[in-house]
Amino acid sequence: MPWLSPEATPHGSEYPAPRWKQVEWLSGFTGEAGDLVITMDHAGLWTDTRYFIQAINELQGSGIELHKTRVPEEVPIPQWLSSGVLDVEEDALPTVAIDGLCQGNAAVDAMVDAFGGEVNIVDVPDMLSPLWTGRPPVPSSPVMTLGDDQAGESREQKLRWMRKFLIRKGCDAILIPSLDEIAWILNVRGSDVEYNPVVVSYLLVTMDGAFWYVKKDGFPSGDQETSDSYYELSADGVRVLRYDEVSLMLAGLTEVGEVESVYVDPSTLNYNMFRTLLSGPLGNSVVTGPSPVPLRKAVKNAVEIDGMREAHLEDGIAMETFLYGLETRISAGEAVSEADAAASLDALRSRIPGYRGNSFKTISAYGPNAALPHYSTPESGSAVLRPEGLYLVDSGGQYIFGTTDITRTVPLGPCSPLEREDYTLVLKGHIDLAMAVFPKGTAGCQLDVLARNPLWRAKRNFGHGTGHGVGFFLCVHEGPQDIRQNFNSTPLLPGMITSDEPGIYREGLHGIRHENLLLCRDEGRNDFGQWLGFETLTLCHYDTSIIVAELLTDAERDWLNAYNASVYERLSPRLPSHIALWLKAKCRPV
Repeated sequence: MPWLSPEATPHGSEYPAPRWKQVEWLSGFTGEAGDLVITMDHAGLWTDTRYFIQAINELQGSGIELHKTRVPEEVPIPQWLSSGVLDVEEDALPTVAIDGLCQGNAAVDAMVDAFGGEVNIVDVPDMLSPLWTGRPPVPSSPVMTLGDDQAGESREQKLRWMRKFLIRKGCDAILIPSLDEIAWILNVRGSDVEYNPVVVSYLLVTMDGAFWYVKKDGFPSGDQETSDSYYELSADGVRVLRYDEVSLMLAGLTEVGEVESVYVDPSTLNYNMFRTLLSGPLGNSVVTGPSPVPLRKAVKNAVEIDGMREAHLEDGIAMETFLYGLETRISAGEAVSEADAAASLDALRSRIPGYRGNSFKTISAYGPNAALPHYSTPESGSAVLRPEGLYLVDSGGQYIFGTTDITRTVPLGPCSPLEREDYTLVLKGHIDLAMAVFPKGTAGCQLDVLARNPLWRAKRNFGHGTGHGVGFFLCVHEGPQDIRQNFNSTPLLPGMITSDEPGIYREGLHGIRHENLLLCRDEGRNDFGQWLGFETLTLCHYDTSIIVAELLTDAERDWLNAYNASVYERLSPRLPSHIALWLKAKCRPV
């Protein structure tokens, strides 16, 4: 009985490379979160509220049943399997087969616990390869390095910091499987994974060396930038090795110097690798705990913050140019589809110097389609935008100086009273969070209610988180901080960048989301302690033409007017005169 996860990769990446899109290949489900379970008489997909409508549509006719998660009646996979649904012979243990390279330890431990330890876990690495004809290979793309002037801190400094961490933990080495952590430590970037500028690899840092397991079949040996990058890394004491040699190292078959104990984060190291490590010569001296990298990486240094500000300035110019063009085309009666609109925005971003691709697939959704929070715009046959109702576009760019993520919902013509009211309530929540001032030590879960309260008072809500961390020319979703209802004790710290994106979704009608990125910053100290607040990084106006003005408080109205005025002041000098004139009208005070 196989158990597979669609976004599970050997490195726990959010976005899988084509090789690890197992669930999509098996079921046709393209969502970014979920698990597929196949028994002798049942196939089921477990996914959360973001993908219910999408899953119903994509699974239709497949015979695969949707199991809903993050709902009160949820039955998680371990409990479902252990409830007696498996046909097991008397006195025999139930058996669960997994691809251990693509399954985390915590998930497997939860399965074992659900069965009270009475279950047989069979690890079958690359389980689908014998069936998956033409399965894509492990990705191998060119590698680039970032200089100190781009990253704000050298890899030598970061490696020294990691060795100080090892000394505190009493260990000789640390194994890092997470691709964004490796990219941050080594100041490297690539394109092995779509939308994420990372390189599929493993990193072992010891007290006197660093071993990067990265070379694969199909390695772009003729790429000059990659060759220069590897030479630079070697000069800094980083040994560049083959990707598949990491298993030999864990089994003790290759030398990495004097290592008697190794530190690993079991939440990021896959089940297969962890078991290989435990059964090897270091098995009795493995120290487990959370990786120190995510928190350090989340607090951006001054160079990274300046880069992110530059990225949002350039991105804002592209967004305003896009919105002007879209409005002009719709007003002229041109037939513009969701896919056409997405392509035009992507093209505008691609012209920005330093652009390295989108930070995720652009969500271009009109009317009822926007009611799917993670709507996937079809490349052909997408809906045509009409001069009425609401259009939602959620998009972002990767630049060598930063990463962006922005959502705007705009009216294309007359809107219903319900659309206007929902639009205003969501914007109120967005503004209330952006205006927050809070004591040092406050976690995102303690602020989440600020974005929901205007909706809650009207007995409305949204099912996704309010905010996620964003990397510097790295993953558009990163931790450890977030802003959501789930308890997360990680405090918001100066230098962290987090999204602010409340929404509302009415199936069959419309969807609304307003999203900016916020930089947490110091707001001073007084007799009551240290205070923090937010600086809004995103630069793109909010359309005020359909706002129900009487629903705004004076403080919300002041914030909105000041924000739009700042957008015009900062962007208009860089825009063509006709677009600047259009933007000036859009930014008139409420």
